[in-house]
Amino acid sequence: MMKKEFAVPPVLFPSGGNPGAGSVVQQRRVPTAPFQPPRPAASGIPFMSFDIGSVTTSTSSASNYGGPIVGASGGASFEDEEPLLDELGIHPDQIWKKTRAILNPFRVNPAMHQDSDLSGPILLYMCLCLFQLLAGKIQFGVILGWIVVSSIFLYVVFNMLAGRNGNLKLHTCTSVVGYCMLPVVIFSAVSLFLPQAGAVRFAIASVFVFWATRVCTGLMGALADGGDEHRGLIAYACFLIYTLFSLLVIF
Repeated sequence: MMKKEFAVPPVLFPSGGNPGAGSVVQQRRVPTAPFQPPRPAASGIPFMSFDIGSVTTSTSSASNYGGPIVGASGGASFEDEEPLLDELGIHPDQIWKKTRAILNPFRVNPAMHQDSDLSGPILLYMCLCLFQLLAGKIQFGVILGWIVVSSIFLYVVFNMLAGRNGNLKLHTCTSVVGYCMLPVVIFSAVSLFLPQAGAVRFAIASVFVFWATRVCTGLMGALADGGDEHRGLIAYACFLIYTLFSLLVIF
């Protein structure tokens, strides 16, 4: 039987020869590890250490060279922080004292209202809106708009009457008008238990309106210069403002 021969192409290696023919055997190259930072010495600063004690020690030692550095462990205590209400400018004790000073219409204490704020008036406005909501009236936007217009109106009237001596600020005027809204807020709470129609409702409303007018006029005359000369006109402007809010409560 005759054997059939197949033509096998020669195998070419990159080295140019047959590895089995020569006596030299190529060695594999071992891959090197990627770059790693050198390990610090035992006496040096730790690299990326998550030990709180070591970080605090390192930051305290670094503060000797570059000034005070706050440690990563958060050494500042919450006892040194101010209360949240004080940071926001809200002082409940001051609001209570100013509100209590409005309760006596025959003895106005302007010393309590030397430092004007808007946190107390906003609280009274929200109480008025809440009582109106309990009465079935959603008037948040109406009350807010009338408050802004009333404050600007009284501010312009007072400064026009005082002339060059007028030193009333809009912030002070808004604060006084807001705190003097306390009688109207009380009337809105009382009106929940009164009949919807009748002369009794108007009579009680007139008492609270005169109460708010007297207190607001006294504070305006004491806090700003030139208020005593035009006390009657200022009282008339205050009367219009609080009458408007009382009619909002009645109707």
